[in-house]
Order: sequence, then structure tokens, then C-alpha cells
Amino acid sequence: MISRHIVTGLSLAFALLSAASASSSAETTILNASYDVSRELYKDIDPAFTAEWKQKTEEDVSVKQSHGGSTKQARAVAEGLEADVVTLNQPTDLDFLAKKGVINTDWRKQFPHDAAPYTTTSVFLVRKGNPKAIKDWDDLIKSRVSVVIPNPKTSGNGRYTYLAAWGYAKEKFGSDEKARDFVAKLFANVPVFDGGGRGATTTFTQRGIGDVLVSFENEAALIKAEVDGSNFEVVYPSLSIEAAPPVAIVRQVVDKRKTEKVAKAYLDFLYSDEAQQIIAKHHFRPQNAKILKAAHFPEIRTFKVEDKIGPWAEVQKVHFSDGGIYDQITARQN
Repeated sequence: MISRHIVTGLSLAFALLSAASASSSAETTILNASYDVSRELYKDIDPAFTAEWKQKTEEDVSVKQSHGGSTKQARAVAEGLEADVVTLNQPTDLDFLAKKGVINTDWRKQFPHDAAPYTTTSVFLVRKGNPKAIKDWDDLIKSRVSVVIPNPKTSGNGRYTYLAAWGYAKEKFGSDEKARDFVAKLFANVPVFDGGGRGATTTFTQRGIGDVLVSFENEAALIKAEVDGSNFEVVYPSLSIEAAPPVAIVRQVVDKRKTEKVAKAYLDFLYSDEAQQIIAKHHFRPQNAKILKAAHFPEIRTFKVEDKIGPWAEVQKVHFSDGGIYDQITARQN
């Protein structure tokens, strides 16, 4: 006859084995804190990654998304939003997180192309027929032209627009002083500042405010192709800015949640052929030269912030810090 102690011991062992089995097969979840107009991109990226991870490891993983203005997202992560990775749209937002000790200070070296799996640029979206005949940046400073741009203080999209206009004017007129005057005139034509790029899109397309929306190429293409293409047109200026949205592992969170392996694999996946093709499909410009060429993006001349305006850290301090040039030119208009 089996003793009660043996039965109890076997039951306990079975319970422990069952718990261990359940734990080993439990689904891992990671959170990606991203910027405003990347929702549709990651909606396609995430299931592709989870399928590949399952095939390689036989483990289940789930990727959750959080979207908002890039700088808002950076601040949220710094203040405790438990994102395992960040995929923001401007280096200054990641430098901010590095200074806070949230991500590695050498984040640019953690992944290829300075940790940017793709690039994009700022373009114009106008209403059907282009009634204000908007062709280039000069047209945005004309009287009776209303320009929709998200707030550069909270949105990387808005900062890129500001810097694209600055770089254009600096090249055309030859000085920072004249570039400042040009940008001041442009922002005097902005009727309302939304917190992020998607909010600006809603203001322009749904609220009917503005003659032109300045946004990333992918956002303009999305509206034209999927939202209401018959009522809008995309205009490529003669010169624009190269935006290279960077990514990073959130060190504080992955160490706490033991998710570094999955988080790194997720960001590595962004450079895979499969992900690069998804990136191109969503009108972002992939870093893979072959896939980029096959996607047949429109020609546009672009510049890098570092080459025409200055190092990102200096640009952030001079233009966008409290009391900086952006605050000065907008305060003067109020």
C-alpha cells in the first residue's frame, strides 16, 4: 500500500512540474514605444516578427504598441512607461533617454546605420487641384497660406519640418539670420499646433483646417493611398531633410523584466529583408539598397541636419530648448 507521504510527495512534484511547464511556455510580452505616424508600419512588423520568433525558438511572444509625439514618448519612458524598446523619430529623443540612464549612451553603435533601420523625409500634402499652387517652401510663407505642422516642442515631425525649412532657407539665402526670418514667417502661418504628426493629419484632413500639411513622406502617402486619395495631392519640394528614426533597447526595463533577448531580436528583425520590404510597403525608405531601389521612391534632394545646420545636441539646445530660437520666434507672434 502506498503511504500518504509518498502520494503527497508525488502530487507536489507533479504540481511543480506543471507550474514549470506552464512558466516555460508562457507568452513573453514586450512593449514598443514609438512615434505618432508609425502605427500602420508596426501593425505589420509585429506579427511578422512574432511568426519568425516562433519558428526559430518555438516560443510565443507578443508585441504591444504605444504611439504619440516622439518627445512625449521619450518623456513618458523616462518617467516610467515600461517600454522594452523605443523606436522614435529623432536622435535628440534617444540622447535625452541616454542622459537619464534609461538606454545605453552608445545606442548609435548598437544597431546598423546609427541604429536607424530606415529613413524618410518631409513633404507637402495639399488639397485637390492644389488651389494655392504650392510647389516649394517659399510658397508656405506667402500671405493667406495656412500651414499645418505639429508642435516642434513635442513632435519630432514638427522639429524636422522646422529644420527642413531652415536648411532650405540657409542654402537659398546664405545665412542663419535670413533662415531665421524665413522660418519665423512660416510658423506665423500655422493656425494650430497639434502634439504629434497624426493629430496634425486629423486637423488637416478631417477638420478641414489649412491649405497644406507638412509631414513625413509615409504619412502623406498613407492619406493619398488609403484615407481619401481623391481629395489630396502630394508635393515634393526642391530640397528637404533626411529623417532617420532611431531605435534602442530600454536598458532599465529589459533588465527588470528579463526581456533583453527578445527586445534585441525585435530590433534586429527591422533590418531583415522581410521587415525592410514591409518598411518600403509603408512608404518609408529602407536601408537595404536593393529593396529601396525596387520600391521606386520619387526623387528628392535631401540634406542631413549635421551637414547643414550642426550637431544634433547643439541644434536641440539652440533651437528647441526653453528660450531657444523656436520659442523666441513664436513668442514674438503671440
